[in-house]
Amino acid sequence: MTARIIDGKATAASLREDVAAAVARLKSEHGITPGLAVVLVGEDPASAVYVRNKGRQTVEAGMNSYEHKLDAGTSQDELLDLVAKLNADPAVNGILVQLPLPGHIDTSAVIATIDPAKDVDGFHVVNAGRLATGLPALVPCTPVGCVILARQVHSDLSGMEAVVVGRSNIVGKPVAQLLLNENCTVTIAHSRTRDLPEVCRRADLLIAAVGRPEMIRGDWIRPGATVIDVGINRIPTDEGKTRLVGDVAFDEAVEVAGAITPVPGGVGPMTIACLLRSTVEATRRQNGLEPV
Repeated sequence: MTARIIDGKATAASLREDVAAAVARLKSEHGITPGLAVVLVGEDPASAVYVRNKGRQTVEAGMNSYEHKLDAGTSQDELLDLVAKLNADPAVNGILVQLPLPGHIDTSAVIATIDPAKDVDGFHVVNAGRLATGLPALVPCTPVGCVILARQVHSDLSGMEAVVVGRSNIVGKPVAQLLLNENCTVTIAHSRTRDLPEVCRRADLLIAAVGRPEMIRGDWIRPGATVIDVGINRIPTDEGKTRLVGDVAFDEAVEVAGAITPVPGGVGPMTIACLLRSTVEATRRQNGLEPV
């Protein structure tokens, strides 16, 4: 048995087309152009590439992109002042402060300063609380992408046994909540879970978000299960270079699973596409319009 490969690139491209159409309607029907502000502090190479891609795709979708690149020595107060200005700017509908931040800046304080209505990353405690209590919320983008990809395989997730390996506020906890909202039976597991392989084998739907390269082996997977691999890990090769792998041992898992996301090309492309969708959603809410 060889698993179906879930194509995150194609799904993300389709979602971006939907976003562009929604933006065009906002412009033509209401005279509104959504604006996304992204703040980058420092020179982290991976973050710089990510921010550049966000800006390009924002413009391609017909939205306004506002990029703020700050020196690594920028003080916390200076960053908080910028966030406050973006909160007050009516042209800015979404605010994203790229993580990780330099060590001298309190990430929690920065996230808490973002207006929850513009928190398109969905990290503010108000949005996390609304998600947890089943209220409309801006939701972290990667978890939303995971659910969309799972729906590429299963039109209805209701009743499925889902296991989420990872308990971060960015992926693990919110994706578990989203799956509860889809009427899955959800287990949140992690690196200290007793008999983790056996817990994983219970899953009809396995979400791997633990941040350890190829930790989840093929024999941890229930035959025919759907596997969504969130991990992006760079490991050395025998040739002295590096390559990207997920949290799942793909070559083993693809022989057991019913469907699986690759790394790269799976969850990764969905994150920016879902960010763009979140910006449109935030814009509509701020203008008293119903969600799309």
